[in-house]
Amino acid sequence: MVPLINRQVSGMLTGRLPQQSRPRQGTNHQNYLFHLDNMSVEYGSLKALKSVQLTIYPGEILFVTGPSGAGKTSLLSVLGGHLQPTSGKAILPHERDSKHFVSTVFQDLRLLNKKTCEDNLWLAYDSTVYNGKNEFYREMEDLAHLLQVKDHLNRKIEDCNGGLKQKMAMMRALLSKPTAILADEPTSSLDKENSYRLFEVLNHFNHKKGLTLVWATHNKELIKQFPGKIAHLDNGRLVYSGHACFI
Repeated sequence: MVPLINRQVSGMLTGRLPQQSRPRQGTNHQNYLFHLDNMSVEYGSLKALKSVQLTIYPGEILFVTGPSGAGKTSLLSVLGGHLQPTSGKAILPHERDSKHFVSTVFQDLRLLNKKTCEDNLWLAYDSTVYNGKNEFYREMEDLAHLLQVKDHLNRKIEDCNGGLKQKMAMMRALLSKPTAILADEPTSSLDKENSYRLFEVLNHFNHKKGLTLVWATHNKELIKQFPGKIAHLDNGRLVYSGHACFI
């Protein structure tokens, strides 16, 4: 069942940036997707991010690490276009090419508690991306099978545990077929096995479809098991950006 929710509300829930059309996933781009140039964010007297210099290229996997309060959520909010820098520049994908599309998985997940899991997933449906609802439904079922949640699609969100909710939020992001996914602590409620399974699915999308992934996490063991780079924040400053093997 497709929930009767307008497109504006759908965009707020899935973290979509406004645009008119998007290409199918897998387009090859030679230039960067995101570029932060001496970018800072302040909340009154609090300096959340300080002179951050960061470039993210298509197809990269970037783990954003750092202690609580280091600025990870603020960084993802800037990259997602949900927070404007106080100073410096933030050049985002849709500003350079309106066909780019970025999906954000927020910490609060932004799921509709009174709706079923399937209803929430249908918020990702876009008729300009899919060849009809049958194609979307098949891809939704494939993802549900991979993440072992197929038997839970008719369950209301309010009846789901934290781990199942996180899986639904990530599935919704993947079903929107974005150029990049920004995920803020998406495995915090998952055990080790399910965390690895989720990231294996994302790793598949990265290798097969060129998905760019920016993942804020405290999970060092997960980072060590998968390829990618890290951007380590400490007190609002980017103190290391490079290969994850040095974590």
